[in-house]
Amino acid sequence: MFNKDKKGLGNWKSFFTGIALTSVIVLFIQAKPEDSFFEISKNLDIFSTLFRELNSYYVDPIEPGKMVKTGVDAMLHDLDPYTNYITESDMEDFEFMTTGKYGGIGATMRRRENEIYVGDVYENSPAQKAGLHPGDQVVSIENTLLKGKTIEEISVLLKGAPGTQVNVRIKDAYTGEESKRIITRSEIEVSSVPYAGFIGKDKNVAYVKLNQFTQGCAFLVRNSLDSLKKINKNLKGVVLDLRNNPGGLLEEAVMLCNIFIDKGQLVVATKGKLVEMDKDYKTQGSAWDNKIPVTVLVNHSSASASEIVSGTIQDLDRGLVIGERSYGKGLVQVTRNIGYNAKLKLTTAKYYTPSGRCIQAIDYSHRNPDGSVGRVPDSLKKTFTTKGGRKVMSGGGIEPDVNVENEEMSKLGITLYTKNYLFEYATVYSKQHTTIPSAAEFSLNESEFQGFTKWLEGKDYDYKSETEIAIDSIKSLAEKEKYYDAIKGDLATLKTKLVHDKLQDLLKNKEEIKKLLESEIVSRYYFMRGRIEQSFRYDNDLDKAIYYLEQPSQLQSMLQVKK
Repeated sequence: MFNKDKKGLGNWKSFFTGIALTSVIVLFIQAKPEDSFFEISKNLDIFSTLFRELNSYYVDPIEPGKMVKTGVDAMLHDLDPYTNYITESDMEDFEFMTTGKYGGIGATMRRRENEIYVGDVYENSPAQKAGLHPGDQVVSIENTLLKGKTIEEISVLLKGAPGTQVNVRIKDAYTGEESKRIITRSEIEVSSVPYAGFIGKDKNVAYVKLNQFTQGCAFLVRNSLDSLKKINKNLKGVVLDLRNNPGGLLEEAVMLCNIFIDKGQLVVATKGKLVEMDKDYKTQGSAWDNKIPVTVLVNHSSASASEIVSGTIQDLDRGLVIGERSYGKGLVQVTRNIGYNAKLKLTTAKYYTPSGRCIQAIDYSHRNPDGSVGRVPDSLKKTFTTKGGRKVMSGGGIEPDVNVENEEMSKLGITLYTKNYLFEYATVYSKQHTTIPSAAEFSLNESEFQGFTKWLEGKDYDYKSETEIAIDSIKSLAEKEKYYDAIKGDLATLKTKLVHDKLQDLLKNKEEIKKLLESEIVSRYYFMRGRIEQSFRYDNDLDKAIYYLEQPSQLQSMLQVKK
């Protein structure tokens, strides 16, 4: 550690001078002679001198690590959002993103007003074994009262090395009694495959949900399919669900494609500024099954590795991509060690699917005068062709072969969710019902839904409609332009007409609210697997995927070039 007294100033000077010299040497090796060595050296020297002066003369003590982190983050902000400085204290979160593992108790936390509650409890976790369930209030951790603390602060208190113990005081959601629980932490592995099973009219379609491309996820998917095939050797097809999957490890995406595509096929090519970043990634082994019909589900939150897989399946005409246009992240990141247990995650290349297209939708290399970035304009998008000759476009994510329009969640649904009313009522319901039917069969009847609406009476779940927000915007603009006095009567009349009856809103959005509430209730009995299984009843994307797998002639027709 560096000291803040004058004796330590030499260390700071040496430290930053060392950075400057090292950078210049590296750049001298890698860069062309005409590159601006002097500019780089000069600015690094200015930075170290500035830091020394702040450390010496600023009126209050400074926190060197925090200040450097702020400065580096500001510098990286002008690049892309995927180039990040990862400090030693951030390393556990970074490793969780790539491995799905961490040391803790296996439960999420929710905050309501100033109090902390147990959210989801992972199946067979230390939290479940200690008797915690969703809705329990967490009063203190290691005798530290939690009122007013953030979820991030709670997470730090709960995480720790496997085998260590944490003392948690809980107020039981069902009995109201407070008790102390001593929970032994373990290595928590959040599976990247939370669900695999049979779907379809005759239960002869394999469905696999993949949440993230962490280490070993392709192996888990293959194992899941092996298990399903042993039960039913006459599978009609596979649905691979990549919705809301933000991506992860590129190598895992290649191995996942290898499940359906034979050895030696190009999956993705990367191209960067440096020659060593240019690489072709091909399938390395025999496919699990290179003939079985495949459908891949994507949405606006499917990104990166999810787009490599769906783009490859599409480019090779190996299966149908169904759902919504994907996010459009065609950038590759690597991590570099920068000393003191810190890393730099930086974008080094763009990736290209087998047809040759890059699906990157946002152009970070060209910023507007105000610093904002825009999407790749249509004029710069190029047309490519799949293996069979179908047209596909670059620069805008993966456009599905079959578009499925899904309604956005209503303002009321968002309000009930964010204010935790659905979560709270699920606790009330599970307190009154020791068991429920299976996740696939569970449904709230009319009487039970009426019970929820009655429970909501007197609770604040008001919200502003899009029209009301627009009226407020017009009011602000009119005040600014001094037209408000002339139109305020009309605006007031409009707002009066738009005052919505909350009960009528509940009835109008009944199906949506019922679906959200059923999902929350099911999770209390059947965990994440139950949530997924229960959602099949309302899943338009999945219905389409099943339709094409059960009608192979229709699937093949979609994969052919239209004449």
